[in-house]
Amino acid sequence: MTNQTLTLKTYAVIISVALIITAIIIERISGDDALHVALLYGIAFLIGGFAKAKDGIIKTIENKSLNVEMLMIMAALGAFILGNYYEGAILILIFSISGVLESYASAKSEKALTSLLKLAPKKALRVNDGKETEVAVDDLNIGDHVMVKAGQQVPADGMVVSGTTSLDQSAITGEFVPVFKEKGHVVYGGSINIDGPIVVEIDKDPTESVVQKIILFVKQAQEDKSKSQTRIAKIERVYVYAVIVMALMFMIIPPLFDIWSWPDAFYRGIIVLVVGSPCALVASISPAMLSSLSNAARHRILIKGGSRLEGLGEIKTVVFDKTGTITTGKPHVVAIELSDDEDETWVKRVLLTLESRSNHPLAKAVADHLDGVTMIADADMSEMSGQGMQAHINSVLWQVGRFGDRNQHAMSDRIALYAGQGHSIVSIYKDETHVGFVALMDTLRDGIKDTVKHLRHKGIHTIMMTGDNQSTAAAIADKIGVDAYESDCFPDDKVRRIRALQQHHGKVMMIGDGINDAPALACADVSIAMGTGTDVSLETADIVFMNDRLEHVTKTFNIARRMRRIIMQNIVFSVSVITLLMISNVLALIQLPEGVIAHEMSTILVILNSLRLLFR
Repeated sequence: MTNQTLTLKTYAVIISVALIITAIIIERISGDDALHVALLYGIAFLIGGFAKAKDGIIKTIENKSLNVEMLMIMAALGAFILGNYYEGAILILIFSISGVLESYASAKSEKALTSLLKLAPKKALRVNDGKETEVAVDDLNIGDHVMVKAGQQVPADGMVVSGTTSLDQSAITGEFVPVFKEKGHVVYGGSINIDGPIVVEIDKDPTESVVQKIILFVKQAQEDKSKSQTRIAKIERVYVYAVIVMALMFMIIPPLFDIWSWPDAFYRGIIVLVVGSPCALVASISPAMLSSLSNAARHRILIKGGSRLEGLGEIKTVVFDKTGTITTGKPHVVAIELSDDEDETWVKRVLLTLESRSNHPLAKAVADHLDGVTMIADADMSEMSGQGMQAHINSVLWQVGRFGDRNQHAMSDRIALYAGQGHSIVSIYKDETHVGFVALMDTLRDGIKDTVKHLRHKGIHTIMMTGDNQSTAAAIADKIGVDAYESDCFPDDKVRRIRALQQHHGKVMMIGDGINDAPALACADVSIAMGTGTDVSLETADIVFMNDRLEHVTKTFNIARRMRRIIMQNIVFSVSVITLLMISNVLALIQLPEGVIAHEMSTILVILNSLRLLFR
């Protein structure tokens, strides 16, 4: 709903209130039900009820079934037919007020989500032959150079080709500390340039940039409906007709047995339409879902929709990837161990040549460590998925990574020593013979131990899966306290083991880095990516931690648990109110105004209860 529409509805309610107050004053002064008083009530009814009537008619046509709005309009018209103009006008007024309050609540809940939709810049300064031209971001192409001055947003993902600056990437990653950028550094669209001008070469279609994927992610979250919402919607369609039938029974059966007069029976039937309407029940879930999603978004936890949050309640096992998830993914080389008969200088050149072509975090760490070493020019290289890099250099096959435990006996003691301390091992092979290894150490993420402890306390089984060897995996697993671990896992191994867990233990959540864990993330019932805004994580995962804070696992579970509790409170409360009011009507203990106030106040209370999820 736009702000303009919400403002118009608010004005309509205010005018309706003014007309009703005027009618009451005239009625009290004149002491009779003059035509002009009825006319004022009628105009108040038309103005106050127009928006709801319009919504109800449109929904009825679209869904080919009656709805809550139509029930309330019928009830108000029934009151007018009976000559109870005041009750009819008050009914539609309070119904409209609750609708406006619900719209304001939804707007408040969506605020953190919709703010993310404003991340994408609309204009860019394209540089061509030294001339700057302002163009729409949609008109940019891969390879274009754009000027980004201080205070401006980077228009799309790319690479700095000239200039140095610091960028505020908080809108993308949630990290509020400015990040230094210079030539060769990657930048994200939507980031804000703080210092000096830079020229960026666009290396990704603007429609495929990280910020656009965030926008798509958020839109999916707003459109997604949980199982509970879908179930309530189905119940509403049937329930509305049940209320109408019940109202007709109230209007017809009692007079036939001389229990009530025809006017009294019709009046009680009208009350059934009011108090039996499932307004509060319908409002029990959606505001709670939106508030929860908004709360999460404010903490830079992007969730694709309420169904994902709802699914957390069924999770029995949480699987953690190691590198980039349990650890920071920024390892450093501790040692390079080689066989005595190998030329250290040459092997380091081979290492740099192969690892510089890989995107794996361990390979990047090795390449960074060997900065200054000369690469080998003529190398026929290829990457073996899940294993590592290999190349033929001077007719010799070199392999770096994990190509099995072939002929490692000579160095097994040294490998075991490092692996036992939790180091990652990258092996070096020469013509399929093990000739050395690189030992690397990664640092654990803050909060991993507390997160695992919290999950275990909640009765959730925790498992770590890693491509590292058994000794390294055991050392890390012991440090963080997981229930079990799986070592030597290739990407397809993780998928098979997650499927096995689903068959034997129930719903599984997978937490990965969003890059090489994409198959496992897609396989899991609920997936979380430590993506730092990577496009792969935004495409694959159900939930993304934009600021890579692992302790958000606990917060996400807490948000889901509070949402379930609030929704249950809302449903029990709304059903109880409807039941109580229906019984009171059968016993003739309430009149239409009391029924209207009690019914609509229950809807407002349900909405306000849901808004509590915006906080904490």
